[in-house]
Amino acid sequence: MQDDPTHFRDLTLDEFVGRLASEAPTPGGGSASAVAASLAAGLVAMVATLSEGRPRYAMHAPVHARAKAAGIELADRLLRIADEDAAAYTTFAAAMKLPRDTEAEQALRAAAMRDAARTATEVPLRCLEACLEVVTAAELLAARCNVNASSDLHVAALLTEAAARGAAANVRVNLPSVGDPALAAATAARVEELLSQIAG
Repeated sequence: MQDDPTHFRDLTLDEFVGRLASEAPTPGGGSASAVAASLAAGLVAMVATLSEGRPRYAMHAPVHARAKAAGIELADRLLRIADEDAAAYTTFAAAMKLPRDTEAEQALRAAAMRDAARTATEVPLRCLEACLEVVTAAELLAARCNVNASSDLHVAALLTEAAARGAAANVRVNLPSVGDPALAAATAARVEELLSQIAG
């Protein structure tokens, strides 16, 4: 199956899963994590919507509006991140295939790989940061939303935690290639901080 510039949001669910299951290098785990987090954000927006306009929850109307807006924005952002993750992997894979017969070629390839690795680290890190925002929006709704949708909010939390762990794995796998030990250490620490906040 050939890669193409189609945005993942333009595919049917069956087409996206088919690509995941194929030999194509993208989408992979990074994009799947972002899509999972997007689904979680969509659930947050849904729960907020199901709570709006109900007298029983009227006192929490500002919370519903805030969580709904956040969920919609995050769902959109995370789908963009899914595309960006695939693009980052494609760039890194292309850098790995650069010629390395001469010292000049080796230096050029090494620099290209470092640059590509940084992008391939930054994209899933942004996914992880967005996951924290999804969790924050979900927590806003806890005990302030339609009780009939409480299980949906729980699913959102579970999806977000799984997506965050997936994004973290993709950050970590690229850190050894960034060529900057200080940056790698700082990024690794940031990953741990975000995961702790999300799990907490």
